[in-house]
Amino acid sequence: MTRSFADRHIGPDAAEVARLLEVTGVASLDALATAALPADILDGGGLDALPPAASEHEVLAELAELAAANTVATSMIGLGYSDTLTPPVLVRNLLENPAWYTAYTPYQPEISQGRLEALLNFQTMVCDLTGMEVAGASMLDEATAAAEAMTLLHRASRSKSNRLLVDADVFPQTRTILATRAEPLGLEIVTTDLAGGELPDGDFFGVLVQTPGASGRIVDRTALITAAHERGALVAAGVDLLAATLVTPPGEQGADVCFGTTQRFGVPMGFGGPHAGYLAVRTAHARQLPGRLVGVSMDADGAPAYRLALQTREQHIRRERATSNICTAQVLLAIVAAMYASYHGADGLRAIARRVHGHAAALAAGLGAAVVHGSFFDTVLAHVPGGADAVLDKARSRGINLRRVDADHVAVACDEATTAAHIAAVLESFGATAESGGEPVDIETRTSAYLTHPAFTRYRTETAMLRYLRGLSDKDIALDRSMIPLGSCTMKLNATAEMEPITWPGFARLHPYAPAADAAGTLRLIADLEGWLCAITGYDAVSLQPNAGSQGEYAGLLAIRRYHLDRGDTHRDTCLIPSSAHGTNAASAAMAGLRVEVVRCRENGDVDLDDLRAKIGDHAERLACIMITYPSTHGVFEHEVAELCALVHDAGGQVYVDGANLNALVGLARPGRFGGDVSHLNLHKTFCIPHGGGGPGVGPVAVRSHLAAYLPGDPLETGSRAVSAAHYGSASILPITWAYIRMMGADGLRRATLTAIASANYIARRLDEHFPVLYTGEHGMVAHECILDLRAITKRTGVTVDDVAKRLADYGFHAPTMSFPVAGTLMVEPTESENLAELDEFCAAMIAIRGEIDQVGAGVWPADDNPLRGAPHTAASLVAEWTHPYSREVAVYPRGVAHTRAKVWPPVRRIDGAFGDRNLVCSCPPVEAYAE
Repeated sequence: MTRSFADRHIGPDAAEVARLLEVTGVASLDALATAALPADILDGGGLDALPPAASEHEVLAELAELAAANTVATSMIGLGYSDTLTPPVLVRNLLENPAWYTAYTPYQPEISQGRLEALLNFQTMVCDLTGMEVAGASMLDEATAAAEAMTLLHRASRSKSNRLLVDADVFPQTRTILATRAEPLGLEIVTTDLAGGELPDGDFFGVLVQTPGASGRIVDRTALITAAHERGALVAAGVDLLAATLVTPPGEQGADVCFGTTQRFGVPMGFGGPHAGYLAVRTAHARQLPGRLVGVSMDADGAPAYRLALQTREQHIRRERATSNICTAQVLLAIVAAMYASYHGADGLRAIARRVHGHAAALAAGLGAAVVHGSFFDTVLAHVPGGADAVLDKARSRGINLRRVDADHVAVACDEATTAAHIAAVLESFGATAESGGEPVDIETRTSAYLTHPAFTRYRTETAMLRYLRGLSDKDIALDRSMIPLGSCTMKLNATAEMEPITWPGFARLHPYAPAADAAGTLRLIADLEGWLCAITGYDAVSLQPNAGSQGEYAGLLAIRRYHLDRGDTHRDTCLIPSSAHGTNAASAAMAGLRVEVVRCRENGDVDLDDLRAKIGDHAERLACIMITYPSTHGVFEHEVAELCALVHDAGGQVYVDGANLNALVGLARPGRFGGDVSHLNLHKTFCIPHGGGGPGVGPVAVRSHLAAYLPGDPLETGSRAVSAAHYGSASILPITWAYIRMMGADGLRRATLTAIASANYIARRLDEHFPVLYTGEHGMVAHECILDLRAITKRTGVTVDDVAKRLADYGFHAPTMSFPVAGTLMVEPTESENLAELDEFCAAMIAIRGEIDQVGAGVWPADDNPLRGAPHTAASLVAEWTHPYSREVAVYPRGVAHTRAKVWPPVRRIDGAFGDRNLVCSCPPVEAYAE
């Protein structure tokens, strides 16, 4: 019998599912649904609208047709998006390599050293090229990085003003996102031409500029920055990193913050994303940086080791006090950009920049007096009175897209893929020739060195780069090596057939602002996906623009806020959030200008409806919404969810259902039908877009019809309420989700959901006697995940969740989610993709660890020197002096040397986080320097 794609996606076969159900105590998957979910929300899942399941080869053929329906014209549109030539060694060994794209966020640094080193290289690259001192690793795209820069300036500035001065030559999509972000925070944006270096009257907390600007113009910002500082304002500058190889960067001119995108460093345009933005600051503002910051610390043996530094800054810890809601980053793309810089090195990047500028200079020479700005890098602005449309049409007939600025101006952007033939064709479109005359200003003003670290000098051959990438990936645990049982993160199979199309030129080489006709195939795919997601969730409309789950949360809350404002309910500004909620919920609410009120949870983990009624009574006139996660963050299907929604609706509020746990609902129940008004969906969780070491993600926002008018709009349109720089966000990875839904079909999706629930209940039953399961539903069932309570064990033995997490690495497993949502616990989510053998291996490891804990409790091993406290153990530790009361074999082969599971060797011992925070190092001189 031919196995379907669903049979290959879902790990347990029929016999294994029967075993899961036997241990769980139910007769069938349908009986499991009835036992686990409230009867009043079960509705069959609404999957009738989906097409029947197709095979992998059928779906690849359909996607090939969609890609062929796109027109890959030569893009010379610019606005921060450039064609780029990704080195094939990076395509094959990084973008297409599951060792890189299936990894999780490096919260377990001992088994994430490879991607952490790559991210440290990224931070170093950004610091070197911008002239700044500290860079983070968490931005999504350039426009949202600019928005983060704006709020950082506001926090860090001593000015009491709420006004931000923005240069008129900043990219239009960036100005739109700044406006979206500023309005609910009460910030005022003043836009004016700052090319002359003079500031207008009045107070400002900050100034935001871009170099080169949208028009291509290069302006020395030194005088402007000095004037801003004299007025008490801080300055943020957008920087094109390739231009910065030739032009003095704003960091060397005194800027306080630099932001931008690394897209042109080997990351395809992809109709808008995903791409890694960046944010860099002076050391004085390091603790103001939002998101993740990779730093250098040391391990238990004193060896240098990488980790995420200053994690207490992160939004999920700060909750409503957060200054950003960043969660998903663009790690995989940041690593591509860093490796692109490593492969080319300083001299290679400089050569590329000179070639790009040379083509722009040749174009300007041909256009002569029509050129508006004499100093430019890659973009030439031409004045063609009344002739812009004619020029664009002629260029388009030659297979080239230019940018219409207005009826009288055309902008032409050159990039790494531009050739002399392209320049000749563009000049013909203007009715000019290469001999028209005119010489551009020499722009090479940079004198400082950059990319001198060995990471950017050692790997210049393909052999060296290949081995470097392999060596880094060998230091990590990703899904290609073992189950990653992270609660709330749904680390499921990212099938090869889903991943293959994302590097096809038909999808990858589209500019996000290309004519709609060029993207006919992608737009059809997007329309399919929007319809399918509406059917699955029970909502009426969906926007695919948010390029992270947290951005989807934010977009959904903005829709609720604007709905109330348009109805005249300006007083509705309170958001109720259960105490168990993920920290992004509170952070997103604060960013959307809402006041957060916390609703208590009962001892069983459910939202306390009595406290909810009291909070509604206290805030009835001000109630804007409630944010709930369903099934709950505690891993149970709360049976009063429909009543909860009705209580909020009766008080005039809206219900936001966080879609983080949608993997437990698909095909069973629809939040848009059981009470939700809006949800965001995590395509990188439920719908198979891989986590990529912490990103990319996609967080579409789905709404009922009354909120549809408030979904994010076109970022090139003023007042469009856009939340990311591209209309369809990270469009190049949407084929992954399209392929998953198309191959699974209705039956496959429903079976996947029920198998995930069955697997979680199986683990809960297997481990409950060893590590008590903290929360269950009415019939003793968990949802798609379970929380193991170690608090009593820790109190009795001193062994902590950190010890168990690190010890799991010795057994070859990534740890579950630690201390969330309850401190001192582990949250386990197996997903539907792991077969019974892998589930049993994980359970066996956990049971063996419980045996080790018991030996600590019995005094066989001391509390401060045992295999758990010493974990993880490296190969190097075996040949060092051994003074521990347990053997080397117990340390590294806890289940015996004959055990068949492949041995994972963590590259470092347990890392000292406090040392790394006290001695913050976030870019890399040679790592050997730390050892010395």
